[in-house]
Amino acid sequence: MIEIINYLKARYLSEKAQGMVEYALIVALVVGIAIIAFKSGLGNSVTKAFTHASTAIDSAANGQ
Repeated sequence: MIEIINYLKARYLSEKAQGMVEYALIVALVVGIAIIAFKSGLGNSVTKAFTHASTAIDSAANGQ
């Protein structure tokens, strides 16, 4: 009986660790892509787009 319990503990604990490693790798990949995108100048384009949208919303709200 103890052997079965030890087997189940080892199996489920290792799967949880594997899941955590997979999530960490996915997060690292997303962060790496974001860093590359913003260093390549995409950050300025996104900032300009949000500024333009904000200006358009303010103009519409003020009736201009």
